[in-house]
Amino acid sequence: MSLFDFFGFGKPAPITPDQTETVRKIVDALDRLEPERSRYLAAFAYVLSRVARADLKVSAEETRAMEGLVAEHGGLSLEQAILVVQIAKHQNLLFGGTENFLVTREFNNISSREQKLGLLDCLFAVAAAEDFISAVEDNEIRQIARELGLSHEEFIAVRARYRDRLSVLQKREPL
Repeated sequence: MSLFDFFGFGKPAPITPDQTETVRKIVDALDRLEPERSRYLAAFAYVLSRVARADLKVSAEETRAMEGLVAEHGGLSLEQAILVVQIAKHQNLLFGGTENFLVTREFNNISSREQKLGLLDCLFAVAAAEDFISAVEDNEIRQIARELGLSHEEFIAVRARYRDRLSVLQKREPL
């Protein structure tokens, strides 16, 4: 299954002459991924976008963090990762309310415990991309950890690495 199939696009539209050679190469490379790897990367990127969009906006910093993480964890070029992240962000924008649990459940079914813990760390890294993890983002990550079957202790252990960026633990000026 290709990323296009996983995200509901079916076969990609035929490439038109006005598309660049770079885009053609990226689409060809992604289409050649093993179906299992494609599913994993699609779910991984989608869940990252779920956290980035938790506060109803996805910043440029969050997008760059997702692109870097998808490239690193997926063994993709940055150009390929950018395409994967853009598809995931678009799908989350369109179908987030109905697909969030389903895609996270899919990731849970196809990943190891180590991969789930790695995703949890990546979720905090995306949320912290703006040097501030909002309560909404923190709560979304907590919900995802539950959906992945991770224990509270595992969640807290990863969260502790980002405590300096948690909004609930930052000092505020008196009003």
